[in-house]
Amino acid sequence: MHAERQGHADTQGHAAALGIEQRAAELGAKPPYLGFGLGLRPQHYQDIFDTAPNVDWFEVVSENYMVPGGKPLQMLDRIRADYPIVMHGVSLSIASTAPVNMGYLRDLKALAKRSDPVFISDHLCWTGVHGVNLHDLLPVPYTREALDHVAARVHHVQEFLGQAIALENVSSYVQFSHSEMSEWEFIAELTKRTGCWLVFDVNNVFVSAFNHEFDAHEFIAGVPKERIVQFHLAGHEHNMSHIVDTHDALVCDEVWDLYRSALRHFGAVSAIIERDDHIPPLAELVAELDVARRVAAETLQNAAT
Repeated sequence: MHAERQGHADTQGHAAALGIEQRAAELGAKPPYLGFGLGLRPQHYQDIFDTAPNVDWFEVVSENYMVPGGKPLQMLDRIRADYPIVMHGVSLSIASTAPVNMGYLRDLKALAKRSDPVFISDHLCWTGVHGVNLHDLLPVPYTREALDHVAARVHHVQEFLGQAIALENVSSYVQFSHSEMSEWEFIAELTKRTGCWLVFDVNNVFVSAFNHEFDAHEFIAGVPKERIVQFHLAGHEHNMSHIVDTHDALVCDEVWDLYRSALRHFGAVSAIIERDDHIPPLAELVAELDVARRVAAETLQNAAT
């Protein structure tokens, strides 16, 4: 009797695995390698048009263009005519216990239809509950209950959009004492259940590893390399006792080193320099992006020899 039950369980598990593979296939092939990109910022629109910088693609903050019309959409249309884009949101709140905001999803889908992004991404976090938006990317308790909840919401969002989304690991400053697994174990299981892609934010891993005293290389080894579609690189504020993810400075040497480790493990992955505050002239960001190109070329070449 026990053997029969075990056999039935194994069959169910195999069927579930096939279902995941089928669902992932239905949601589309893995996004292509794009090269090296920048976050699109309004202060750089004219320089982009005038100088045609050495940037392979641009990432746009989805919410900035989820509007009925006006200059932002006109600028996006012009950029999209010359460069691939990726839509990167900050308000999906995929881990919230509040109902999924269907108005937000409809606007997101409309923008995707208009701009034809290579993929759509957001953050593995929650941003509010009970009708209050806290305007922050808040961490998730890494429990089985939370995993079930987030996976169900990812399925819902992906089915509505008709494509797999990519989720980014966030930086964090507190942990939940009742977590039952590591962040990377949670992420790995979420991708297995939903077929979602991953944005691997190198800086965020570095920040969280310092703040919570875990090994960043264990994080790298713990997430499925076949699901990674993008690297994020950014600066932060080091306060000795803790690090704050500010995205307002140059990428530091330690994050470049962690980027090298990620390249050796994951291989060639599209990468972006993010700057959200103290935004310098476009030429300075392009120069930093060139550093990312050189680091990637050298690291991958050395790994191949």
